[in-house]
Amino acid sequence: MPSSLRDRVIAEWRGLPEPKPRPDRLKTMGELLPTLMQKLGLRERLHESEVTEAWSAIVGDFIAAHSAPASLREGVLYVRVLQPALHYELEQISKREILRKLKQRFGSRVIREVRFRVG
Repeated sequence: MPSSLRDRVIAEWRGLPEPKPRPDRLKTMGELLPTLMQKLGLRERLHESEVTEAWSAIVGDFIAAHSAPASLREGVLYVRVLQPALHYELEQISKREILRKLKQRFGSRVIREVRFRVG
């Protein structure tokens, strides 16, 4: 007879109360990972890599060839642009459309602003 079953039989025979079952503390990785990433500050880095991967699809091949997302901090996406003329084009003409597409794809909590920098 296994000791745990033996212990329960003896406890029942003696009239002792049954031990309360312990709550199940086991969680799946899917439940633990978002909390862990938040504590380590990695959630924003994950979004940053997703934005970098999707940049070409959002802005098109020509703009993607001459610019790249540099970082994502506190909802602000910083984009490095190679030429001043393209910087002007993106800042003055295309910024709203790019921001709308980014928010549509990633949500307004992840990206709330885009800033372009030459360099």
